[in-house]
Amino acid sequence: MLGLHGWGRTHRDLVGCLEGTDAITLDLPGFGASPAPPAAGGAAAYADLLAPALDECAARIVVVGHSFGGRVAVELAVRWPDRVASLALCGVPLLHRTDRPAAKPALRFRLARGLHRRGLLGEATMERMRQRFGSADYRNATGVMREVLVAVVNETYGEQLSRITQPVELVWGRHDDAAPVEIALKAEQLLADARLTVIDGVAHDVPAEAPDALAVAVRRLVGQLS
Repeated sequence: MLGLHGWGRTHRDLVGCLEGTDAITLDLPGFGASPAPPAAGGAAAYADLLAPALDECAARIVVVGHSFGGRVAVELAVRWPDRVASLALCGVPLLHRTDRPAAKPALRFRLARGLHRRGLLGEATMERMRQRFGSADYRNATGVMREVLVAVVNETYGEQLSRITQPVELVWGRHDDAAPVEIALKAEQLLADARLTVIDGVAHDVPAEAPDALAVAVRRLVGQLS
């Protein structure tokens, strides 16, 4: 089993819900003790970086992914179906949300960005604008990791979901605002073999808020391996 954590987090997030299983939880490149990737890319690029970990496994495995880690898990399942037996996903922004239209950056920021691209605004001034108008994740990211963040937040995985034939457990907090339940419901319709569990009183951080519910879903998938 392979556990993949969310953006800005580490492998420790998934240790509790995978306790007692034969699992490896990794620090994804750019987080925890893992160095940043050599070049910017989206979830597919991260899946390529993790491919050697699949090669170390003797059999097909369950991949557990929270949020950003779930994006990568989806790409692993599509690209290496012979190595990934099933998925457990929680709080993953799999599809673009429709309940809240994407907000455009502030006009002042857009103007500054245009001037910066044309060499008319210095980097120091542009960085102050990023710090003022960017999201918390964007402000905290630097270098290649900022480019990775921009890439992944613009990705959607409808086509990938329609290609996944492995069993998928979707474990969602009813009050998730980062990846609302609407996304899980639509993903369930696209997947060939999916089971959705929605947990009352839980928001985005399912591994911390509802580790037992996630563990139950994982055990169901592990039971299907035998």
